[in-house]
Amino acid sequence: MADVLSLDDGHVLPLAWLRDMCPCAECIHPSGQRLLDPAQIPLDLAVRVWRAEHGVLHVEWAPDGHRSEYDLSLLLHEPPRRTFDLWDGSAAPNLPMATYAAVTAAGPAGRATMRDWLRGVDRMGCGLLRGVPVEDGAVAAVAELFSHVRVTNYGRWFDVRAVVDPTNLADTSLGLPAHTDNPYRDPVPTLQLLHCLQSSASGGDNVLVDGWHVAAQVRAADREGFAMLASTAVTFRYRDEGADVSATLPILELDDDRTDWAVRGVRFNARSMQPPHLPADRSMAWYRGYTLFARLLADPANQILLHLEPGDLFIVDNRRVLHGRTAYASNADGSSGARHLQGCYADIDGLRSTLAILERDGGA
Repeated sequence: MADVLSLDDGHVLPLAWLRDMCPCAECIHPSGQRLLDPAQIPLDLAVRVWRAEHGVLHVEWAPDGHRSEYDLSLLLHEPPRRTFDLWDGSAAPNLPMATYAAVTAAGPAGRATMRDWLRGVDRMGCGLLRGVPVEDGAVAAVAELFSHVRVTNYGRWFDVRAVVDPTNLADTSLGLPAHTDNPYRDPVPTLQLLHCLQSSASGGDNVLVDGWHVAAQVRAADREGFAMLASTAVTFRYRDEGADVSATLPILELDDDRTDWAVRGVRFNARSMQPPHLPADRSMAWYRGYTLFARLLADPANQILLHLEPGDLFIVDNRRVLHGRTAYASNADGSSGARHLQGCYADIDGLRSTLAILERDGGA
């Protein structure tokens, strides 16, 4: 018995999928949510009779006699895939930028500015907002303009500055190689925001790198090393007096459709990673990919540098864009200059929900 329906125009529709897509009142609630229980789809599903006319497909199903009518223009429409741009250091002029005053302005102008900024952040994986109020917690207030703050053991927001006896290298004046935050969590926070409150120290430029672009470079140069990074789980761990968090996952996460080895997530932070125990031959292949990935992250050609002034805030998709900083001259007492950032985490589904609403209500 055929398990597909072949239309006269050449489209071939799987029967189980077609039955699952039935839009009738028995199968879809007025809210738009599905009523059809997949357990009730017959194992011996078949089409008793069908016809297509005037853009409508009529189907009578066997063995239960259920009738479905489909708008062919909707049934055969494939939703557009999200687009994004891979980038290197030359893309610095394209960094999505806006001002806090513009994105919070009342009325259509403010909504349009927010829409355009969020669209750019979603496409490029990062963006810059200027003129954010220089006050405690403003970073969380910005996140809540379009998403929800992800609270962790660091709190709703956290401070990044040199302190005495730090438990995290972020709280020193040392340079930090490009990394993703919190790779020891599953799920990892998908957005990170960092807001500058003070910037009188020499140095401390922020670094942004497109991890998806770097992964593509690794794939082109060493397919075996790339495959090892995508298939070998490694353990990331962070612990202090109040937390002990770990996750064991590969550095690269691939899309479900792996035919083109497209990357959908990067988890990279040497400070919290425990090197994997592998047989010698696999270990060498993994380290080839790992060290190549690290060298490409450190290549200035792949980096955008930002020198933040008080009121500047940058946001990154923490599964894609790695961030770091150059070293800066500062003592914990601030006697040689001060650099004080506040950060928080949020989730990208909130950003994309807000963006979808703004595009739906205000036009694309």
